[in-house]
Amino acid sequence: MLRQPVVAGRFYDDNPTRLNEMVDRFMGESQQDAASTLLAMVPHAGYIFSGAVCGQTLAKANLADTIVLLGPNHTGRGERFSVWNEGSWNIPGGSVSVDEELAAKLLEATPLLSADTAAHTGEHSLEVILPFLHRLNPKTTIVPIAISAFEFDALQQVGESIGAVLKSLGRPVSIVVSSDMSHYISHDQAKEKDTLALDAAVSLDPRGLFSTVREHEISMCGVLPMTTGLFAALAMGATKGDLVTYATSGEVSGDFDQVVGYAGVLVS
Repeated sequence: MLRQPVVAGRFYDDNPTRLNEMVDRFMGESQQDAASTLLAMVPHAGYIFSGAVCGQTLAKANLADTIVLLGPNHTGRGERFSVWNEGSWNIPGGSVSVDEELAAKLLEATPLLSADTAAHTGEHSLEVILPFLHRLNPKTTIVPIAISAFEFDALQQVGESIGAVLKSLGRPVSIVVSSDMSHYISHDQAKEKDTLALDAAVSLDPRGLFSTVREHEISMCGVLPMTTGLFAALAMGATKGDLVTYATSGEVSGDFDQVVGYAGVLVS
C-alpha cells in the first residue's frame, strides 16, 4: 500500500528541490556520533519552527538503515498500536519503503500490535520526519507505528517486545520517536516543565517520564511513543541518553507567551 503525504505544502515545502535545500540547511555541519544510535527523539511541527531541532539531532545521530518509527496518534483513528506493515510512504521527490519482514516479526511478537493504516492516513507526526531520514540515507527503510494507548503496562509490554525483536534480528535497527514538548504556555513555563520530562528521558527512565508528564500536566504529545521507545532501547542494551538541543517556537515567532517546545534526544 502506498501512502501519500498529507502535510506537504503546509508543514514543509512540497517542491523537492526547495525541500532538500531546507533540510540540508537545518542539518548543517553537525558531527555524527561514533556510537550507534538506538533511539532518537525529534519534533514534528512545521519546519519553520522545529526543523532546526529535528535536523541538528538527526544529523548527529548514527542511525541504522532500518528505522522503527514511533509517533503519537493525533487523529484518534485506528488501533491503539497501529503498524503500517507494507508498501511505501511517498515524500516530495522520493519514497521510503516499509520493511515488511521486520513489520511481520513485530506483529508476531505481541498481540497488542495491529496491522492498521487508519491511524496513519491523516497523521503528520511521522511523515514530517521522513524527508530528513531520506536525505541522510536514501536507502532507509521504515516500520511506522502510531500509538494512542494510555495504559503504562501496555506501553511497557509493546516496548519490550519491540526491543527483543530488534535485538535478535541479526541486523542493526534504530528507533526514531516523534514528539513535541509543552504546548501553548509561556517560554519560561515550557522550559521549566520540559526540563523535568527530558531529565527522565535522558536518564533512560520510562516510568519516570510517564509519571512526570502526568503529575506535572506536561502537554508532551509523544509521551506514549517515547515511553514505549525507551523500554525498547533498554531491552536493546541502551546505557546513555543525551539532550542534543532544546528550543521553543517563541524563538522563531517572537511570541514568548504561547509557545510549543521542541527537543532532540539521542540514546545509545
